[in-house]
Amino acid sequence: TARKAVVFFEVEILDAKTKDKLCFLDKVGKILPSFSLHWYPARQSIRLDPKGKSLKDEDVLQHLPVGTTATFYFRDLGAQISWVTVFLTEYAGPLLIYLMFYFRVPFIYAPKYDFTTSKHWVVHLACMCHSFHYVKRLLETLFVHRFSHGTMPLRNIFKNCTYYWGFAAWMAYYINHPLYTPPTYGEQQIRLALTVFLFCQIGNFSIHIALRNLRPPGSKTRKIPYPTKNPFTWIFLLVSCPNYTYELGSWLGFTLMTQCLPVAFFTLVGFIQMTVWAKGKHRSYLKEFRDYPTLRSPILPFIL
Repeated sequence: TARKAVVFFEVEILDAKTKDKLCFLDKVGKILPSFSLHWYPARQSIRLDPKGKSLKDEDVLQHLPVGTTATFYFRDLGAQISWVTVFLTEYAGPLLIYLMFYFRVPFIYAPKYDFTTSKHWVVHLACMCHSFHYVKRLLETLFVHRFSHGTMPLRNIFKNCTYYWGFAAWMAYYINHPLYTPPTYGEQQIRLALTVFLFCQIGNFSIHIALRNLRPPGSKTRKIPYPTKNPFTWIFLLVSCPNYTYELGSWLGFTLMTQCLPVAFFTLVGFIQMTVWAKGKHRSYLKEFRDYPTLRSPILPFIL
């Protein structure tokens, strides 16, 4: 049998902003080699277009739309931090902040309310649900999630913590306030809301387990997620990102349970952001997999 000719590439790396030539690589094989430009690898982004997406480490040059003389663009991603560190920080904050309001530590409400407890049982239930949600997130970060990228920009931790911590304080202030009033329809409304909340929490966890099982340890292989024997995963038949669908359902349940305007606003903002993420993931699936199920919507079946 005839041996296949080995193809080598000449690669020049330009600065994505200034278009200055940073380096020239001769006789490059299939994979673009790692190289140092005064930054560690996780901080470096190599792209086909100055404003395009970063290439993956496993991308093969022969499969990219370039000739044997290729030009790539470098962008500094800035100081990086571990995804796990970011998630642990942004999720531990709301858990502790909410509990400070629940136990009414000094300097939050009037001094006479320091370390007192609410007379409404829904307030205690809301605290348990809120704490359960963030403890679940922390445990999933440590033991369930597998990240395709090990790091993210350091600035994100400040942005994310401002979002999660700020909303946790705003919601907790009103739910645990001495003048808080229970939901309009009382016990029936609370029980319905609790059912929705718990159902969606279990569903969200089920999806995370299904997604984890799609990717073997140490692998970056991407596959189409399909329903498993777990009924909570059957929503994959209709939705590309059911983890966001269940997340939305959980916060709708919490909103119904507490009947608190800041919670409703947090749910709305979260829904908008998750819709952006879901649409992006959905487009990525359609682009990557030709046989991707066409019936699926990004986040809400048949709607969005």
